[in-house]
Amino acid sequence: MKKLARNLTFQVLTAIALGVLVGAFFPAVGTALKPVGEVFIRLIKMLIAPIIFLTVVLGIGSIGSLKKVGRVGGKALLYFELITTFALLIGVAAANLVKPGVGVDTSAATANAAATSKYIERAEGMDWVAFFTHIVPENLVGAFAEGDVLQVLLVAVLFGLALTRMPDTVARPLLSTFERLSHVLFAVLGMVMKLAPLGAFGGMAYTIGTYGLDTLVPLAKLMASVYATMALFIFGVLGLVARLYKFSLWDLLGYIKEELLIVLGTSSSESALPRLIDKLETYGCSRSVAGLVIPTGYSFNLDGTTIYLSMACIFLAQAFNVPLSLGQQLTIIGILMITSKGAAGVTGSGFVVLASTLAATKTIPVEGMALLLGVDRFMSEARAITNIIGNAVAAVVVAKSENEFDELRNKLALSGVVLPESELDEEQAEDLQA
Repeated sequence: MKKLARNLTFQVLTAIALGVLVGAFFPAVGTALKPVGEVFIRLIKMLIAPIIFLTVVLGIGSIGSLKKVGRVGGKALLYFELITTFALLIGVAAANLVKPGVGVDTSAATANAAATSKYIERAEGMDWVAFFTHIVPENLVGAFAEGDVLQVLLVAVLFGLALTRMPDTVARPLLSTFERLSHVLFAVLGMVMKLAPLGAFGGMAYTIGTYGLDTLVPLAKLMASVYATMALFIFGVLGLVARLYKFSLWDLLGYIKEELLIVLGTSSSESALPRLIDKLETYGCSRSVAGLVIPTGYSFNLDGTTIYLSMACIFLAQAFNVPLSLGQQLTIIGILMITSKGAAGVTGSGFVVLASTLAATKTIPVEGMALLLGVDRFMSEARAITNIIGNAVAAVVVAKSENEFDELRNKLALSGVVLPESELDEEQAEDLQA
């Protein structure tokens, strides 16, 4: 029993259950617990930029090839585009099949239209060219101060490539220092993760206490449809991808279960980003692949968000009795393929993207977004979990395609041993390979 109580998975599950109870029976207390979840997420976010920087620099330093870095990045972006297109198509098909918007009372949209005005204003003011130019930071310190993942990633790639051009007398001492700093930061991360149950408890209590379970009833069909569609995508599309690349999706999910539960409790996929990179490296992916694919995927491979946005558009069209032709639905898919990438990392990005997409179609009332305000928070968990699973699968796929996946290390991780391969003696290695 004591061993179970010390298990992080058990602790987080218990915290989530307690958070639901507190939020349901003591909503005022649940709402007041918002800072508990926010502090945990802030602690994680403060580590994201330096961990990504060190991981990518050390990874590229070990590769030593600009050509290979470009190949890994190119494969990752191609994979992201293919998978998110599948996600869009599945979302649209599911919404057309289930028709979650038919018969929904739209009077709430008029009453709450003011609540969505801020998202509409942001969508109207978004400059997609400015977004892509923003990837290049104005200065090195600013990239880390703002915690912009793509900016830090760009700085890390340039720094790593520059190190490969330096003589060994310069590069080796720096890489050795970065290696030690990386160990320290992951040790700090380990300390922060002990607070994960508190973060999950605070996040869940706040969600239930603020929005209430009763808000789910009117749009229960939409919620059920979104959750079912994301499950279909994970175990259908991603499961097929895993089979094609000869690895077990179930094994991967079991290995990152703690990260998934933390995301479930906090409704934030960022809360698991640094630990996910470390976990996937231990799982068998090379440091360079995990360090490049995961941060990039957090901006360009948002499978869960993509499914939700496509279903939300069709849902609102159905709710307001706006018939959409096949051509109009294909237009929505095309717009989402662009906008779902462009607003990555923007606060309230889901609603911003939805507003910009609806505005671009000029057929579905943008004010209808008010219908989704009450249940959006409850669907954010599904989006975040699907996003993190999609990126974990992407890292394994790219690693395997690059022959950068260590099968021996993978067997070691799944057997519960987390020692680096270099610390294995020859007899242990032979046993695992057998």
